[in-house]
Parts: sequence; C-alpha cells; structure tokens
Amino acid sequence: MNILILGSGGREHAFALKLAQSKQCSNLFVAPGNAGTQQIAKNVNISVNDFEAIKDFVITENIKMLVVGPEDPLVNGIHDFFLSDAQLKEVIVIGPEKLGATLEGSKEFTKEFLFRHNIPTAAYQSFTADTVEEGYAFLKTLTAPYVLKADGLAAGKGVLIINDLQEAKDSLKEMLVDAKFGAASAKVVIEEFLDGIEMSCFVLTDGKNYKILPYAKDYKRIGEGDKGLNTGGMGAVSPVPFLDTEMLEKIETRIVKPTINGFQKDNMSYKGFVFIGLIRVNNEPFVIEYNVRMGDPETEVVLPRIKTDLVTLFKAVGNQTLNEVDLDLDERAACTVMTVSGGYPEAYQKGKEITGLENVTDSLIFHAGTTTKDGKIVTNGGRVIAVTSFGKDYKECLATSYKNVKKFNFDGMYYRTDLGFDL
Repeated sequence: MNILILGSGGREHAFALKLAQSKQCSNLFVAPGNAGTQQIAKNVNISVNDFEAIKDFVITENIKMLVVGPEDPLVNGIHDFFLSDAQLKEVIVIGPEKLGATLEGSKEFTKEFLFRHNIPTAAYQSFTADTVEEGYAFLKTLTAPYVLKADGLAAGKGVLIINDLQEAKDSLKEMLVDAKFGAASAKVVIEEFLDGIEMSCFVLTDGKNYKILPYAKDYKRIGEGDKGLNTGGMGAVSPVPFLDTEMLEKIETRIVKPTINGFQKDNMSYKGFVFIGLIRVNNEPFVIEYNVRMGDPETEVVLPRIKTDLVTLFKAVGNQTLNEVDLDLDERAACTVMTVSGGYPEAYQKGKEITGLENVTDSLIFHAGTTTKDGKIVTNGGRVIAVTSFGKDYKECLATSYKNVKKFNFDGMYYRTDLGFDL
C-alpha cells in the first residue's frame, strides 16, 4: 500500500523509518519531510495544512493511508475533510477528527472533558480579556507557583509557571489583553500547581479498543537541571524507571480507560494516538494535558521499541480491530538526546552545515530540523538531530547516545548533558 506521512520533524522521520520496514508498504511519501526522511522515502513539497493539494496528491499517487504527525492539520479538521470527500473517504487516516482534536486545540475543552469523566486533574478556571479582573482575584486564591495556559495552540510555548503573584497578574494581562500568544491566548486557563515528576503515556486507539504504548519521560527545559525556557523537548527516555506495577494499574484504570470511554460517551470519533501528559503527586497520577498525536522527541524512543508491524497496527485502527493485534515490544531501554541550534528556543540561525553524521555507529539518527542545500545537509530548525540508542537501562543507552553526539557537529550546536539526572 502507498502511504503518506504529514510533517517534517524527528517524529515523522521515526514514523518513516518504522513504516518503511513493513513489507506492506509499497511507496512511502512524506510532506514536506526533511533531509532524513528523503533518504528512506520521497519528500513532497506540500504544506501540512494545504488540504486541497494533499487531496490531489493522494488521488494521483493512489495513497491508501495518511499518517498525520503534527497537531495543526488535525485541529484544522483534515480527518473530517477526508471523510466528507467521496474520493478520499476510504483512505485510512491516523489521527482524530476535529472534535477529538479539540482536546489539544483548547485547554478549556480538555479540562471540561476531564472533569466530566472524573479523570484526576488540577483544579482550574478560565478567563478572557473581559474577565481579567476575575482572573487576578482567582490568582490570589492560589498559592505559588501559578500556572497560566494559553487556551489554543501556541507551538508548545503557551504554558507559563510563575512564582511571583504580581508577575503572574502581569503575564495574565500580557496574554489576554496584549495578545502575547496571538489568538491562542484570547482565553487563558489558570490551574493549581501540581508538584511532582512528569511522564508521558501514549495510547493508540481505534475509538473503542486501545493499546498502551511504551511510557516515556521527556526533558522540556533548555538548561541543565531542568532550568531555563521551555522547548519542544531536549531528549527522552523509555521506559520510565520509577513506574511500578501499582502506578501502571492506577494510570490504566483511572485515566486511560475513562479517557477512551469518554470518547464514546461524547460521540467523539477517535482513531489515532492519544498522548497523555501525566504527573505523579504523592504516588497518585494526574493528567496535565492531552495531545492528539505522538510527542516529539518521545516518538524517537517509543517507536523504536515497538516490534509489531506498524502498518498492521494502523490498519487495525482503521477498521476498529485493534483488539485482535498483539503489541510486541523490545524490552530494552531507549534514550534520545536532542541537538539544537545555538540560541534556541529563542532566535537562532538556519543553514548551518552538519558534518560527521556518517561517523555515528550503534545509534539511530532522526532528523528534526534539517534540509539539503547544494548537496549538503544543513540545519533548518531549532531542534536539529536526535540520537537514539538502546541499552539494558537508561544509563547505558544515554552513554551510547552521548558518545555519538560528539561525532557530528554544526555551528552553534548545543545539547543537554544531564538527561536522566532526576531518575
């Protein structure tokens, strides 16, 4: 079967690598892709939100499966677009319809869903520019630190955690009145702060059946010791060492099952990935957020650990027979280290030549922000290359990734050297 992946990051490169290994995959395309995907698939210069161009390509190339990497096209309704078109409706689309995608498109929608289905999460209220004074009053009822979340999509940068009350009030005004995050912060959710350790739960569902994929923990802050600005992710480890049988049972019974049941109760057609951002507080799991696609860079440690043919899994999602497929996992640990452009997550330069990638051994390389120029691989984003390795535990695979990170270079390259410090 011919398959099209939408996206251009490390997540999409990881999907491409896994799908290309399947004997069921005839031709693999990635739109728009990067310098890594073009080595194993055919890149197509189409924007992930250009639905008409995607339609033309799908028809021309006889695409039978569409794997949607990023959240934007899902929130914009690409699955609904396919279902409403007679020429596209038989294509298997991996990713929820627009209603389900609102779980990532709106923080308020998510909190309402969590409360409606009695899924443990932090207390909250939401505010607009008209109710900013009420927002100030609500902040006074909380204890520091204060959590402010832009309601809409803000490319992973719309969550602020602030220790000072006055600064929190000023930030609320900047978000609501001064449109700090544009339309994304026209509404802001203020939450109570939960103090604990975070982790990521990934679920693949056909809408009624589900498979819990390997758990992972990522590192969001740019600086060592989890200091500094939030990024899209500086690395990840899987499995999560502190997850014991008791905690896994709590997560499945209190969070995963009620989430999938909630989709059905709310008539939410959901075929694809659910990323559940979790935090463990006093040995109890709480939901911080949902994403409606795989996380990045967690995908780069989760997918390599899945031994089951990915096309088989995705076909089962399409025809709602996921319960009939066995999920076979690699028992080894996997860790990824992300190398980023100097200056990221603030201003950074692109177009820096990457040298030495051919020297990497015993690790998988996933291109995140790369392209080719004059036959050379150059940087094309903030996060550039992820290096994933296997090992008997997270320490062993991190050691291999760090050894290989030293074998390639680009001007201004930076990476965290302390991943796993909190495990």
